[in-house]
Amino acid sequence: MKKIIQTVDAPMPIGPYSQAILINGILYASGQIAIDPKTGEIVDKSIEDETHQVMKNIKAVLEAAEMSFTNVVKTSIFLSDMDYFVKVNETYGKYFDGDYPARETIAVKTLPKNVNVEISVTAII
Repeated sequence: MKKIIQTVDAPMPIGPYSQAILINGILYASGQIAIDPKTGEIVDKSIEDETHQVMKNIKAVLEAAEMSFTNVVKTSIFLSDMDYFVKVNETYGKYFDGDYPARETIAVKTLPKNVNVEISVTAII
């Protein structure tokens, strides 16, 4: 059975999609950008700050599904510029305990609200 996951601790969707869908023990989480869910503002002082906010938003969605980063098996990272790769990678890596998920990192022309990083995850129970 399909269950829609939603939490006020992550930004509300800015389009016709859910924060995440849980089905058959698999969580498909929509991409998160660096919106502070409390203020609705973009956190963009630095690429590290932006990435931390994205990961905090992902953590909130995972927790709403009664999961954590240990449940994540796949991530997709979208960057506005591949020059951000090293700093995003360092920040992203702090949220895992060495049991890293599969991943791809892709540079794209533009991201929603002109942010520099968007990350989506797939997790399993």
